[in-house]
Amino acid sequence: MVAAALGKSWLVGWGEVKPESSVWHEGGKLAIWGSGGEIAWTPSRRFVVVGETTGEVAISTIAKQWEEGGIDSLIAIRSFFALVIWDCQEELLYLCRDGVGGKTLYYTISGKNVWIAPRLKTLLPYHKRRINLVALRDYLCCAFVPGTQTMWQDVQELAPGTVLCFPSQTLHIFWQPQSQIRNKEGEDLNFWATELRQLLNQIVQEKLPRQGAVGVFLSGGIDSSAVTALAAQLHPEKVICYSIHFGKDLPHELHFSSLVARHYHLPHVLLEISFQDMWQQLPATMALLDNPIGDPLTVPNLLLAKLAKQSVDVILNGEGGDPCFGGPKNQPMLLSQIYGSSLIDCYARSFHKCFDDLPQLLRPEIWELVKEAPFFFAPDLNTDLELLQRLFLINIKYKGANHILTKVNNLLTAVGLQGRSPLFDPRIVEFSLRLPLGYKVTGAAEKIVLKQAMANLLPQAIIDRPKSGMMVPVQLGFQKYWQRQACDLLLGKDAPLTEYLQPDIIRSWLAYKGDPWRRYGVKLWLLVSLAIWLQQNR
Repeated sequence: MVAAALGKSWLVGWGEVKPESSVWHEGGKLAIWGSGGEIAWTPSRRFVVVGETTGEVAISTIAKQWEEGGIDSLIAIRSFFALVIWDCQEELLYLCRDGVGGKTLYYTISGKNVWIAPRLKTLLPYHKRRINLVALRDYLCCAFVPGTQTMWQDVQELAPGTVLCFPSQTLHIFWQPQSQIRNKEGEDLNFWATELRQLLNQIVQEKLPRQGAVGVFLSGGIDSSAVTALAAQLHPEKVICYSIHFGKDLPHELHFSSLVARHYHLPHVLLEISFQDMWQQLPATMALLDNPIGDPLTVPNLLLAKLAKQSVDVILNGEGGDPCFGGPKNQPMLLSQIYGSSLIDCYARSFHKCFDDLPQLLRPEIWELVKEAPFFFAPDLNTDLELLQRLFLINIKYKGANHILTKVNNLLTAVGLQGRSPLFDPRIVEFSLRLPLGYKVTGAAEKIVLKQAMANLLPQAIIDRPKSGMMVPVQLGFQKYWQRQACDLLLGKDAPLTEYLQPDIIRSWLAYKGDPWRRYGVKLWLLVSLAIWLQQNR
């Protein structure tokens, strides 16, 4: 078996391609260029595999497993992955993505050719760069682009847990999250908490590096605190905690993150991020993302990754706790049932972005084109499952694969870090979907089973604290520091969003005219992120 390392962003062309400068090719049918992972051949040399993982499993191992088991072998891979596999004998091409969506894979069809890459920007030369207006609408509602659509009309994202085979374009599903709630007699909270603790021990152990220090992004919430505690117990070498804040005079969570670090006598590295840092680093950050992400944590994530890379090569994080065990959208969504609101509208509104502004924000001709287009998550909301079950499934499928995990993967990979998310492991996802709903959320209490599982490992203040979320002060940022730059970017002569958005509403947001819920800062960050993403990609 032969394996070779590839560069930063690989590309596969299939059809009638010219193989000049390729790493490997087979005539004019298939070629692999430059890259971001490994390329490996199976022992028989029937299959060539190009792809990347989060490091727990090598591509050469996956190649061997594929030769033995084909698509079914993908279920057993304990790592996030994006793979392209060429069957030299049958001349079949397989595109494969892990079940949760921790790695990404994009493709575009141009004439007789298919172009595939793990980075959306790599495909820019192979399509017409036409904006997908429905994806634009969805981004303005969610702060990310959900589903298999991308911001480009002619490019698709491979769905998690699927294999797409060419030339037939047959789609195989090898793993999907499914709600299978189990309510057996005797399986009380302690039973489930014990099972979860054992599972977390196993998964965190697998995701620790074999040698050397490991880093943990620690916010002080239950999710990142749980991962930190388990890493401290299981890793024989140094565990370094990394936390951010925006100045000691602004709201922060350092009390909680420091409490966890002190509890385990771990080194705790703090990064203060200034308003100048946030604005100046936004272009570099958006250039590293695939679809735009309007989450204010994008810049802090990148800056903290750069700092961590000075000491570690592997970072653990607490991503996945909200989608699996209870997140901030559950309460407003459950209230929607009481008040009889449209379920689709309520879910889009629950992101607290621009859903209600769309008729005034989008130019009239664009609003007419997109206002009746179904939302990607509509089929998942319109099922017979209990509403809370539907919410967990949707947040796992879309917020994980299209927002949280792609953001973490792109930003950490860009600085040479391997990011690993124990709470988003498929085994944790499956566990959470077997769990009775009352052990996730009861009234205002969330993550009940996770807190019970970690009760003897964490300070009581961490177990008892309510969910707050990382407080990024974008409201103050636009009011005091970024208003002039934002005005030039959003309303200037060459503003990238001019052809899509109405200027009057943007002016009112920049002037903070009527903002009772203090939401204009978040909406403006959403818009400037999109504008800079367009600049970086055009």
